[in-house]
Amino acid sequence: MSALPFVLSILALLLTPGPTNTLLAIGAASAGFRRALPLVLAELSAYLLVVTPLATVAAGLLMAYPLAAATLKACSAAWILFLAIRLWLPQPENVGDVSVRHVFVTTLLNPKAIIIGLVIMPHGPLHEIAGHLALFSGLIVFASLSWLLFGAFALGRAQSAAPLAM
Repeated sequence: MSALPFVLSILALLLTPGPTNTLLAIGAASAGFRRALPLVLAELSAYLLVVTPLATVAAGLLMAYPLAAATLKACSAAWILFLAIRLWLPQPENVGDVSVRHVFVTTLLNPKAIIIGLVIMPHGPLHEIAGHLALFSGLIVFASLSWLLFGAFALGRAQSAAPLAM
C-alpha cells in the first residue's frame, strides 16, 4: 500500500469516535489538555504493542488458527461492551478521572488495533515495516492530540457551561 492510502486509512480509523477517543476527550475535559498529555503515550504504546506483533508474526498464525483470531475478537468485544455499560450506568463523582492505565488497556483491546495490524499495516519482518510503524506512530500522536483538543475545548466548555449535564 502506498503512503497516501495508508495515511488516509489509518486516520479514518484513528479519528473515528470510539472507546479510546472517548477516554481521551473525557480526560482532557476533566483534567485539561496539558495534564492529559500522558494519555497520548498510553495510546501510542498500546497500539504499537498490538500492531507490531500482529504485522510481523501473528498475521500468518491467526490465519492458520481461526479459533485464536476469534478469541482475540471476543476479548476485544467484551471490553468494548464493558466500557459501554460503564458509560450508561451512573458513576461516582470521579467519572472524569481517566488514567493512563485505563487508556492503555482500552487501546490494547480496541478492535481498531486488530484491523490496523492485520489489514492495513504491511506484514513482514520488523526492519521491512519500520517506516510504516514510524508513520503510524506519528498519526497516532496527531489523532490523540486532536481528541485531547476536542475534549479540552468543546467538552470542557460544555461542562463549565452546564456542569450538571456532564
